[in-house]
Amino acid sequence: MELEIMARKKQYNEAEVIEKAMRLFWRNGYESTSVRMLEKEMGINQFSIYSSFKNKEGVFLESIKLYNNQIKTITNTLENSNNGVKGIKEYFLDFLDFSREGAIFKGCLVTNTVNEIKEDSSPVIMAALKRFSLNIRELFVRNLKQDDLRDVKEIEAQADYLMNALLGLSISSKVFKEEQLKDIIKITFLHL
Repeated sequence: MELEIMARKKQYNEAEVIEKAMRLFWRNGYESTSVRMLEKEMGINQFSIYSSFKNKEGVFLESIKLYNNQIKTITNTLENSNNGVKGIKEYFLDFLDFSREGAIFKGCLVTNTVNEIKEDSSPVIMAALKRFSLNIRELFVRNLKQDDLRDVKEIEAQADYLMNALLGLSISSKVFKEEQLKDIIKITFLHL
């Protein structure tokens, strides 16, 4: 007697369930999101989550990949910009639109997560978050280099300043009104 073992076919689209998971993490944060919450939001059971993604961390890492792909709509513009500081300022304004859901600003998924998790709680997640941030910083450096008057030390310091400002904007976007946020951006770029 021959046993035939059939692999179970997934009854869901991975891209769709990761989109739902990403939005849940974005709203609630990594630490506050439980596997049960993921099951409900993603519409799949715990077995399917573990089978496809290994664990909550695996779901989150896939969510960060998706977030990175989605934010490319604005990072690609910055990458292709020849406008120096003006291009970076446009990125900040574009970020506000990107992080908006209806009338609410959700901030940045990466910044929100960095604010809530401890560095030693998940080295893999921290590494992914740092990689994401370093990529944005590198885009700032490239755009700042378009101005011949800046030296390397000044560019590096200004890129760090801009990263700090972007992280602050992400947090502020959850508290302040849009006009206030635009004023913050205006002041951020006043002396660059």
